[in-house]
Amino acid sequence: MKEIRGTGVALITPFRADQSVDYDALEQIINFQIENGVDYLVSLGTTGETATLSKEEKQKVWQFTADTVKNRVPLVAGIGGNNTLAVAQEIKTFNIKGYIAILSVSPYYNKPTQEGLYEHYKYLSTNSPLPLILYNVPGRTGSNLNADTCIRLAKDCKNIVAVKEASGDLEQISKILRDAPVGFQVISGNDSDTVSMIALGAVGVISVLGNALPKELNKLVNSALSGDFSIAREQHKKIIQLIDLCFLEGNPAGVKNMLHHKNICLEKLRLPLTPVSKNTSEAIAMAIQALEK
Repeated sequence: MKEIRGTGVALITPFRADQSVDYDALEQIINFQIENGVDYLVSLGTTGETATLSKEEKQKVWQFTADTVKNRVPLVAGIGGNNTLAVAQEIKTFNIKGYIAILSVSPYYNKPTQEGLYEHYKYLSTNSPLPLILYNVPGRTGSNLNADTCIRLAKDCKNIVAVKEASGDLEQISKILRDAPVGFQVISGNDSDTVSMIALGAVGVISVLGNALPKELNKLVNSALSGDFSIAREQHKKIIQLIDLCFLEGNPAGVKNMLHHKNICLEKLRLPLTPVSKNTSEAIAMAIQALEK
């Protein structure tokens, strides 16, 4: 799928002071991404605080995002969870208009075995009307989708087309890139690993930082994909402090603070998430100012 090559951004869900979804800000964020050259967008990945949204809110955000994008860039929908049957039902009934694929995070908390992970994704694939992207993020889910299981799924399920890899394990990622069938794609799930993973053969990133710095991130990704790693490394050095600050006190608290400093949306999160501390906010403001000089 050429549509998922390059810079993807996992959109935040902006909230108003009363905790309702801020659709005006969401429209501004979407247009900000597209105007700065991102290749595709992910609506309601885990960065979108989906765990705190109602079923009705999620459907409205998906629809609003598709209506706002108007096919200017490809759209991926984030649909995942730790109840396989419920996730499959949500995928099966999803309104696919305007979307090209589904990104599904590995089950969290349950800590399934590799066989459990295989059967979970295999079942989702049989119920998905769109190509499926696996999402391995063991630091959040408590279990790792290892290379052998990922490769097995890629070989056995024709509509499983890619994996968003956020394990940070370059040996595991290298094995997937070596042994997965032709056409199966690996996407960086960590902003900090993007250059390294593209050097190994990944096709790009699904980014958090890109919400606030789409232009800067796009320059890094495009340089690396074109083989100009001297520019990619320099760009990495310029933004690595902001990447670190972005996740210092959790996601999406850091990137929402950055967007607040850029006057794009309020720094509002839904509990149990809270805004970053004053010290981190001040450090982010200084880092943004230094980058813009």
